[in-house]
Amino acid sequence: MKPLVGISCCTKQFGVFGMPNHAASDTYVRATDHVVGGVPVLMPANGPMADIETLLDRIDGIILTGSRSNVHPDFYDGPPHAEGTWEDPARDKMTLPLIRAAVARGMPLLAICRGFQELNVALGGSLHQRLQDVPGKMDHSTPMQPSAKVRQGKAHSIRVTPGGWLHRLAGTTEIAVNSLHNQGIDRLAPNLAAEGVAPDGTIEAVRVVSPATGYVVGVQWHPEYDWETDSISRRIFSEFGDMVRLYASGARFPEVAAAD
Repeated sequence: MKPLVGISCCTKQFGVFGMPNHAASDTYVRATDHVVGGVPVLMPANGPMADIETLLDRIDGIILTGSRSNVHPDFYDGPPHAEGTWEDPARDKMTLPLIRAAVARGMPLLAICRGFQELNVALGGSLHQRLQDVPGKMDHSTPMQPSAKVRQGKAHSIRVTPGGWLHRLAGTTEIAVNSLHNQGIDRLAPNLAAEGVAPDGTIEAVRVVSPATGYVVGVQWHPEYDWETDSISRRIFSEFGDMVRLYASGARFPEVAAAD
């Protein structure tokens, strides 16, 4: 029997009348179907109505998705967002407690883009709201034009932490990634370790180091866009799938293994 993989949703307005919907990109569903090898379960962004413990009793792993919306600054004591910034408070109020509960259980978790930022905030870190406005930082946002190849293509390199989780997975100390975000890590959460850093010093990959009882990793880029053509992106999902199956079997595992 395949394990169940929870995929976080956003609240978005669809249709002629702008009705609110709970939505996750098909890219995460396809990656779960084809690489993780699990059954995708969409988790609604229903805020404080979410029954976190019941949900975690029934799933075997979590993918936290990217989104156009920003994590609300109230959750990390940041200044108000600039006017026009997309927010999703219902998602924030669901995913942040979900992350803390999943980490406490030792449940496998893969955090991507907004999910990567949520992971940092949930565990006590803070964010830059617009990296392009921070002195010394480059513009990490996607070019707003119709070509998916340009939007989702490799945008810059990252320096991989020697001896870490990502180094073991990638087999190299430098990789190329896409870049489709405005927010970025400012203060790293105390129990996260940086696994990769952009040329401007922005943290692009992390893993949980305390408590060291589960598999919790995050990347700022979008491996779900190119797992069919990029071997590292595929390995990210493949290893996550291995950890999900291990968790579903009732086994528990130590801290994420680093390179030898």
